[in-house]
Amino acid sequence: MKFYIKTFGCQMNENDSETMAGLLLKEGFTPASTPEEADVVIINTCAVRRKSEEKAYSELGQFLKLKRKKKLVVGVAGCVAEKERERLLERGADFVLGTRAVPKVVNVIKEVLRGKKVAFFEDHLDEYTHELPRIRSSKHHAWVTIIHGCDRFCTYCIVPYTRGREKSRPMEDILEEVRKLAKQGYREITFLGQNVDAYGKDLKDGSFLAKLLEETSKIEGIERIWFLTSYPTDFSDELIEVIAKNPKVAKSVHLPVQSGSNRILKLMNRKYTREEYLSLLEKIRSKVPDVSISSDIIVGFPTETEEDFMETVDLVEKAQFERLNLAIYSPREGTVAWKYYKDDVPHEEKVRRMQFLMNLQKRINRKLNERYRGKIVRVIVEARAKSGLFYGRDIRNKIIAFEGNDTMIGKFADIKVEKITAGPLYGKVVWIEEDVPSVASPDR
Repeated sequence: MKFYIKTFGCQMNENDSETMAGLLLKEGFTPASTPEEADVVIINTCAVRRKSEEKAYSELGQFLKLKRKKKLVVGVAGCVAEKERERLLERGADFVLGTRAVPKVVNVIKEVLRGKKVAFFEDHLDEYTHELPRIRSSKHHAWVTIIHGCDRFCTYCIVPYTRGREKSRPMEDILEEVRKLAKQGYREITFLGQNVDAYGKDLKDGSFLAKLLEETSKIEGIERIWFLTSYPTDFSDELIEVIAKNPKVAKSVHLPVQSGSNRILKLMNRKYTREEYLSLLEKIRSKVPDVSISSDIIVGFPTETEEDFMETVDLVEKAQFERLNLAIYSPREGTVAWKYYKDDVPHEEKVRRMQFLMNLQKRINRKLNERYRGKIVRVIVEARAKSGLFYGRDIRNKIIAFEGNDTMIGKFADIKVEKITAGPLYGKVVWIEEDVPSVASPDR
């Protein structure tokens, strides 16, 4: 039988899809390149924004339409699955798989093939180990989830309800997964968590993120180590020291602020003030002068005034982020904000504020990117873009595009930057690594 997985949302969803694909392949299923070729289709969904949830429902509609034409098993996984539960069976899905039940995907599909409709939400994260097979989307970079769930309960966020409370993987299990990856030729890994800085706190065995980064850097073959996503009050001095001193740890920090207004931050249940956030940035930059810091901001949160918004603008100008992810507030059913706060900022005003910040960030990006002009930068070549150019990232997470060929993917290359934009940089190859360890077959 053939399977097809459509993934929406964050990198953790991507990693979950890689795990489901690995489990299905091990069981004898084969990947299909299109839904039309498949016997089983799975939508791995995201519920963080209304738009992402709507995309998932649209895809479900398309799969159900296909199901009327051919024999097809349709499943829904991810955050929408956890949020909507059995209601998705009523919409026509054959199975619904909870966010902590990914290791049981094969068992659930077997039940469906026996004629049942299944909604499965048991917690099987203890089975989420290095022994699970995974079909990676890259041959040189791997996502590695190290902590599931979130205990922060920001008032706008559905994640604590769909992903559950924080649960860390044992450090030795993570390191064993990375050792296997290194043996297979992987050179970069990204540690993932909804609140990755909280890693290890629940284990109470001395594990914490800075220690994990140090231990990972000792594994031969691993050249770069990334981590996502951080929460400001969990960002420790030990973590800053590791970023500063360890050459394998990326000089890139994604540190969502969400708003520059203390009043709005309090309504969001973010556990810091704008002053504390800016002080943290100053501390990081004092220890890691070449660090790249990016962030997330939500515009149009309930009761956000023009004064609140201008405080956010002021913070963005002071912070000088290298990248800024912007989102318009949308109420998420089940959250505190949905229950208690009226969504009272007009949509057109939300759009205006987001556009204002987008334009500001473009100006900041262009100014910061000018520092790269004429410099030679080392990247790991990632892939070919739709434009036909190849691209890679330096250790600061700056994307640089250049002429290349498929043999360069996964290798180090030195690129001389010749053209600056507010987005990617453009340059030419001045050196390319000759020999790279061959990549073994997919992790099975």
